[in-house]
Amino acid sequence: MAHEGKPHRLVVVCDGAKALLLADAGIAPQPRLSVMETMVEPHATTAALGTERPGRVYQSQGTARSAVEQTDFHTEEEIAFLNRVAERLSAIVAERGVERILIVAPPRALGTLRDALSAHVRALVSGEMAKDLVKMPVPEIERHIAA
Repeated sequence: MAHEGKPHRLVVVCDGAKALLLADAGIAPQPRLSVMETMVEPHATTAALGTERPGRVYQSQGTARSAVEQTDFHTEEEIAFLNRVAERLSAIVAERGVERILIVAPPRALGTLRDALSAHVRALVSGEMAKDLVKMPVPEIERHIAA
């Protein structure tokens, strides 16, 4: 049973550009969330980040040539951001002795974050929800994770 005011789990609600780190001091099935930290990293679109035409590759034999696939800078920035979220989670676990973690993120971000977590932090993940709730107010997030 959780002590009053002492969070019994950390709830991470994120996507590729924003993360809410929430302390849950509620008793199941009714969460009581409070914002511990917010991490935000606005990203430019891929078009804005990489405006040049894709390069061309010429075959050493014959006259064939093909376009080089354009790098998806937006996806790279999202992955880098989620790696920083994973690092911050490791620090919070070390600082506060978190025992359980719930991760709520869209499917692609959830997979990327899961892969970035250290083995120690991954072992503390007690649940995952493949939903995009990061733009919702905290009471709405509570309602979704209570369901």
